[in-house]
Amino acid sequence: MSFSRLAAVAALSVIGFSPAAAQPAASVTITAWSYGFAPNPIHLAAGRPVTLVFVNRSGSSHDFTASAFFAASSISAGAAPGGEIELGGHETKSITLVPRAGTYPAHCSHFLHSAFGMKDTIVVN
Repeated sequence: MSFSRLAAVAALSVIGFSPAAAQPAASVTITAWSYGFAPNPIHLAAGRPVTLVFVNRSGSSHDFTASAFFAASSISAGAAPGGEIELGGHETKSITLVPRAGTYPAHCSHFLHSAFGMKDTIVVN
């Protein structure tokens, strides 16, 4: 095998073993309703890209507020302004990110919603 061909094979091998950022994102669906979230808790892998798909089954608006979680994550698609995902009735939104290890609280910040049980925990290992 020629040196140039050997170099090309080596380069392609390195590309094939690229870091987590180049891997396709896994998908986790987070369902909201009056008054809860599922899954509870939410388990994610640290350093691995994931698309979080938020589905509001309720006709009322809700949000998913997790300021510390979104601040610690590298967001590559979508947005969480102010650390929250706002969902209108029956709305679906997604965000793709790489989470950092830790345990993060989440809740709906709408009036009294968290008092009625709209709380969750995000566990990133």
